[in-house]
Amino acid sequence: MVFLFRGFPSFAALCNPATFLLIVGLAFTARARAQSADDFLHDVPTQERIQEPGWWPTKPLLAKEQKDLVGWQTCAQCHRSIATSQRQTGMAHALMAAGSSTVLEQHAHESFRLGPFQYLIDSSNGNHELSVSDGSRSLSATLQWAFGSGEVGQSYSWDLVGTLYESRFNYFESTHGFDYTPGRTMADSFQTALGRPLSDAEGRTCFACHSTGLTSVKPLNLDGVVLGISCEACHGPGAKHVAAMTAGQSEPASHVLNPGKLSPAESVNFCGACHSTSWDVKLAGFAGVDTVRFPVFRLQESRCWGKAGDARITCAACHDPHQPLVHEAGFYDTKCLRCHQSSTHASPAADHPGAACPVAGSQCTTCHMPKYELPSMHYKFTDHRIRVAGKDAPFPE
Repeated sequence: MVFLFRGFPSFAALCNPATFLLIVGLAFTARARAQSADDFLHDVPTQERIQEPGWWPTKPLLAKEQKDLVGWQTCAQCHRSIATSQRQTGMAHALMAAGSSTVLEQHAHESFRLGPFQYLIDSSNGNHELSVSDGSRSLSATLQWAFGSGEVGQSYSWDLVGTLYESRFNYFESTHGFDYTPGRTMADSFQTALGRPLSDAEGRTCFACHSTGLTSVKPLNLDGVVLGISCEACHGPGAKHVAAMTAGQSEPASHVLNPGKLSPAESVNFCGACHSTSWDVKLAGFAGVDTVRFPVFRLQESRCWGKAGDARITCAACHDPHQPLVHEAGFYDTKCLRCHQSSTHASPAADHPGAACPVAGSQCTTCHMPKYELPSMHYKFTDHRIRVAGKDAPFPE
């Protein structure tokens, strides 16, 4: 899949119970030595966090809990503005039926070569049929799901006789074409050239971050799952909240999670459930420039993050999850000035501990959060490790 942030090409290893328990045990010991009890409760790998009580993104529902999903339209009856704008975000379109993909529609008869294999996407019969040939033989499948809105990229999957397959290629918007799926190797035989079979655990990881309402039922069952990230992916099933509102109860909000009330550390780990927490990145073994795709990890490496974090530099302090992502650098200047002085003549203060920039007064992120391109993803990622970045300085670990 297009794991632009969470990105676990080696996630299958973590899904082995013995391996996972060993890694978590070692991590538990390391964290217990390095952090206070309060910090420990808020800084845990996502796979640990979703075992705890209460709602958290990617936490699977029990089959009986899925009926408590009410849908964004119901939420919009009271929260029309944010529910409507959220539908325009990339998260809301993180997963769609292949038939709804404008990318596939625009490349309806695309043919391209990857290594020794020729691929063709044929949409002439109303479906998006994928075929691969080595010159003498061919295999085909009907694409069922498209992961990613297409703004950066998109990947594809389908179910064949109870097994979920991942396409060997992704679409990349920057090149307006198809290339190898990042983190995957070229097919080692014609029989595997069409797609890579996913384990139940791998498939579950894909849908947990790209859809709403996935249950813990095994094998992977997509009945009742909402495609894309909607209100209840972050706030939890809303049936009890709606019932409490309808009944006029005094604290209806207690039935859903309000991420705005989380501590800074909890807040970034909340987003990290899909965008990878620091511990998720470490446990998966990522290092070097590859970590630039994990904003939570990089943010917490910033000197200004400190031990417990700062509410002024959490993910939600700069990015409103109910609004489409803003790409203009100048938009974030006011966010920077929540911590930094705007004038070089002013001295740091308790509420503005950051000194003013002596070089410029705008476009802060262009210097202090440089972009790095990952060739396999054909995309430049903003490095969320806030710092004074020297020109041509190497990527900071």
